[in-house]
Amino acid sequence: MVDAPGVMESGILTGQGVVIIGGTTGLGLSAARACVREGAGVVVVGRNPENVQKAVAGLDELAPGRAAGFAGDAVSSETSLEAIARCVEKFGSLGGLYHVAGGSGRSFGDGPLHEVTDEGIDATLDLNLKSLIRSNRAAVSQFLDQGTPGSVLNMGSVLGWSPSPKYFTTHVYAAAKSAIVGFSKSVAARYAADDIRVNVIAPALVETPMAKRAAGDEVIQSFIKTKQPLDGGRIGRPEDLDDLAVYLLSRRSRFVTAQVIAVDGGWTVSEGQI
Repeated sequence: MVDAPGVMESGILTGQGVVIIGGTTGLGLSAARACVREGAGVVVVGRNPENVQKAVAGLDELAPGRAAGFAGDAVSSETSLEAIARCVEKFGSLGGLYHVAGGSGRSFGDGPLHEVTDEGIDATLDLNLKSLIRSNRAAVSQFLDQGTPGSVLNMGSVLGWSPSPKYFTTHVYAAAKSAIVGFSKSVAARYAADDIRVNVIAPALVETPMAKRAAGDEVIQSFIKTKQPLDGGRIGRPEDLDDLAVYLLSRRSRFVTAQVIAVDGGWTVSEGQI
């Protein structure tokens, strides 16, 4: 086992190959670090080659030889297929897929429904829903080919069922995140007998590159203090999701499937202040 600072000698993901689509920044990179600390071999995928290089270099510092990555568009079917192939080649098999890739379609034309453009609809659904369906298809197919148990973990959002009409109105994004819940539960039901599990993590506002607009707005931050009242009332941090992600990717959650777990600081049970 690799002897590196902060790395478990026999973590709960030891011997497991994990692919993280969208694993080079933000939530995905934080999860990748947590996975290698728990013994996994990780393949990270992102669109920006420079971010991929930095991510792999940082993971190698934690656990030499237990990380790989490449640049690819999550919307392309070939990207997830290539990521899984690299995982199998380097680490022997695929044990888990974590699909983090996604983002706001605001810049493409998502927003309040009466202002949504055709480009906004297509780009937002491609980025947040179609890419996820394609990566899940590739992972489930690999698990079936291997004849092994496997875990698929999908990134949702509390906006899929708990809207905030004043500050977070991107209706196509909400539709995509809601669809991820139905899709994941349906897939989980079909493949439970194959010991393939599918779960969803649904965060509220977390400090990531996607959240720059909200994180830099004092009015929204004041709203978040009461909308996400846990831990003093704050925006979430990527590491708030890591322990749950590791658990759901590991065999410790072998009796857990079709679950949607909000990591939201209390968002879904708080009114907030407008």
